[in-house]
Amino acid sequence: MAAEAKGPFSIQNIPFGVISTSDDSTPRCATAIGNYAVDLVKYARSADLRGIQIDASPTLNAFAALPRTTRTEVRRKIQEDLEQGNVKDECFVLRRDCSPMSANKIPKNWFYAPSVYNARASSLVASPQPIRRPKGVFFLPGTDKEATYGPSQALDFELEMGYFVSKPVPYGEVLDIDNVKDHIFGFVLLNDWSARDLQLFEMTPLGPFHGKGFGTSISPWVVTLEALESFSCAPKTKQDPPPFEHLRWKDNTNGALDIKLSVELIRNGQSYKLATSNLKYLYWTPYQQLTHHAAAMCGMRTGDICGTGTISGDKVDPEGNKLELGCLYEATEGGFKVVTLEDGKTLKYLEDGDEIILSGWCGDEDSAKASVGFGDCRGTILPA
Repeated sequence: MAAEAKGPFSIQNIPFGVISTSDDSTPRCATAIGNYAVDLVKYARSADLRGIQIDASPTLNAFAALPRTTRTEVRRKIQEDLEQGNVKDECFVLRRDCSPMSANKIPKNWFYAPSVYNARASSLVASPQPIRRPKGVFFLPGTDKEATYGPSQALDFELEMGYFVSKPVPYGEVLDIDNVKDHIFGFVLLNDWSARDLQLFEMTPLGPFHGKGFGTSISPWVVTLEALESFSCAPKTKQDPPPFEHLRWKDNTNGALDIKLSVELIRNGQSYKLATSNLKYLYWTPYQQLTHHAAAMCGMRTGDICGTGTISGDKVDPEGNKLELGCLYEATEGGFKVVTLEDGKTLKYLEDGDEIILSGWCGDEDSAKASVGFGDCRGTILPA
């Protein structure tokens, strides 16, 4: 069947959608092959998806939230099983017997301008002030139907940096990227704590609220741009398509900053190194971010702080484990997997009493020998 499938839903396609039928009105995730849909919930019961779960969810949100590499792996597995005839007959449904499928596209706007949301100053706290586990509304695990209110069950950190505005940009004016350095006072480490279950509940249709608003930690010392400029470098990623004119940096060799970063977890008195990263990995540099923020002529005031967003890289160890993921949501692939710590214990999200320590430095790979450092950004989770 798979080898003979023609038209838009051939074996080279494997699109994803949501189906329901007259026999089973429950919406569930599916893919299409030829004139058929493949019920992925039934398929996942017998397929070896390498630990990736496809729950009976009425939306593709959880699957779409997985890293692209993970989704690609699932897609290739589906293609292999279809070609080899390993998909059971019970999984196939004629597409004409299905309700219309809904598609989920990767947003193109990411590649044209920095993605931004406004935040608040009330819960911006300096390290080492603790963070209390937030309460909010979220769907119970494994369902998108039953909502509950209570303490977050998926508390996460985010490895970021923050930068403070120095020279203001008057309301009604824009910022020329050639002059952006004049408007940046300096940088701090920033942990934008995130309640992933609350965040996922809130994302449609307006975006994060309680999932992000309960706490953001910053390191207490602002390292000036002047101290960092000697560590200027080229960004790691080539921007494609090329940025719009207002975001175009003239000299790519100094468009980013080489700031080494690390994340450490303290749990029950034991220290675990969770990740390393580097500020230069950002797709959109801080210079571009601030310029674009001001492009709406909203004005920027002295003391305003901007966060870079999660800073992740693609380095892996010899076993293929990713070493540069800036949050647990990425490391656990949306909460579908666990992280195995060096002593064999596992981690999915943060527990009460856990402490997260972000560190940053420039120069030597050994932070103890660095000529410029940021100190620590620490925060301990308190019960709700």
